[in-house]
Amino acid sequence: MHSFRHQVAAITGAGSGMGRALAQQLASLGCHVAIADVNAAGLQETAALIKAQPSSPQTTGADIITVSSHLLDVSDRLAMEQFADDVLAAHGKVNLIFNNAGVSVTDSVARMTDENFEWLMGINFWGVVYGTRAFLPRLCATEPGHIVNTSSIFGTIAVPGQSAYNASKFAVRGFTYALRMELADTHPHLGVSCVQPGGVKTNIVKHSRYLPSDNQAPTKEEFAARFEAIAMLDSDQAAKQILNGVRRNRAQILVGKDAWLLALLERILPVGYMGLIRKGMNSRGPA
Repeated sequence: MHSFRHQVAAITGAGSGMGRALAQQLASLGCHVAIADVNAAGLQETAALIKAQPSSPQTTGADIITVSSHLLDVSDRLAMEQFADDVLAAHGKVNLIFNNAGVSVTDSVARMTDENFEWLMGINFWGVVYGTRAFLPRLCATEPGHIVNTSSIFGTIAVPGQSAYNASKFAVRGFTYALRMELADTHPHLGVSCVQPGGVKTNIVKHSRYLPSDNQAPTKEEFAARFEAIAMLDSDQAAKQILNGVRRNRAQILVGKDAWLLALLERILPVGYMGLIRKGMNSRGPA
């Protein structure tokens, strides 16, 4: 998909972070947007920001951007199917789905509760599956189109304390690549991309479920501040890289230099990288 103008994009997790930035940038490029989030206040703010964006001097009546807002829990399969119906009702078609919503849990395998594990998988993995399956028939009917599923560089490398997050993001990566291969012959004009960001300044850590390992471990606020300090991109920069990857129909969209470096590290040392990760984390003290 070389141009987003006059297309319709559905975006989950659009109440903040990368989802919001994607919605704003797509709208600025002439794309109609259906924004969805479980956070009603964040969703309303995103819609207001899009509507406040200045129009291009060349804008005509046909170019006026339509924005629809949808309160959505992506882990609810029936709600996701209704979202797809609602997007069609509001916009008449859909060309892109960005399965972007995500959450984080930091805890060990031994201590993590089933409830926390299931909560994360419901959003990070099943939300992607439900979104893909709900929109797939509609996208096949309106090619060209694109499915964009957000994984993470933690879908390529594993990190202690992130077992649930790693599991969900590795799963999204495998699911997305399999889908791309399945559609290559039957729907050649329907692109499929797996987005793998490195450190991006979003609210995912602030809103995470973080369980300190002991009294010496950093607090959630300290953990979030550490992440903010090392994150290399802001949401606008990340969204720009993602949309460039979609234009080129990249199977894998690595976002940020850190994502590229860690992907290269895993390729060179597919098992050996684990020792380097452990040493690096130990040198910074308890996590």
